[in-house]
Amino acid sequence: MMPQEEQHFDVASYALGILDDRDAARFEDHLIECSRCAYELESFVQVADLLADVDADAVIAAEESHREGALLQNLMGDVKLERRKANQRRLYSLAAAVVVFAVLSIGALFAGGKLFAPDSKPAANTTAQRGSKQLDPLPNSDDGPGIGGPDLAGQRYGQTDPRTGVRADVALEKKDWGTQISFAISNIKGPKTCKLVLVHTDGTTEPLASWNVGDKGWGTAAQPAPLLLQAVTATQQQNIAHVQVQEVEPNGSTQTLVSAL
Repeated sequence: MMPQEEQHFDVASYALGILDDRDAARFEDHLIECSRCAYELESFVQVADLLADVDADAVIAAEESHREGALLQNLMGDVKLERRKANQRRLYSLAAAVVVFAVLSIGALFAGGKLFAPDSKPAANTTAQRGSKQLDPLPNSDDGPGIGGPDLAGQRYGQTDPRTGVRADVALEKKDWGTQISFAISNIKGPKTCKLVLVHTDGTTEPLASWNVGDKGWGTAAQPAPLLLQAVTATQQQNIAHVQVQEVEPNGSTQTLVSAL
């Protein structure tokens, strides 16, 4: 198995279409078994698509030499063609990986007898729960985000802010003492200080937690695992409108990075 750093280097190289056929085939075989690389590939595909749409004519117009401009045009034309071919290949590979994961998941359910067991009941998720008096455990962030987001205990919601790109996956679980809020933050870069704010249905707010984001961020190429945290509140779930992740500026002012629910 390739070291972790080499896997993520290969994701970027594959997304840009610069791997040779042999390395590309090796990566596609690895992609079928690695949900983290499949997750990384989704974000890299967007960047590669932007690069593929570079206007070669506009770049060439800035060149002083007609001969050099012609050479550059040929080169960029070849690059655009190869990137478009690589993009199609990535999409097919990603779709195949998703299908394989789905088939393996269904097979695991059959093998465990969970589909036909007479006493079995469908569960909201596979995270073990401790009941209404204790906090539920968070999933292992080293296992990656998984298909559909982290496996948080409770009723789950997810939202990606189109302006900041920050994603929040939130799960609410009713407890005897109020509501447990488990949340995962990804695609967030640092350094910065953030906080979680609860917005009630009557419009009032309640700060719940704060944390620091380092240089590598969370859910990024430098640190793929999302940040997993929990908070508790006496507010009942039916009185919660949504939650906000806010960045706290040095002067104390705040701006909302993402809202969920």
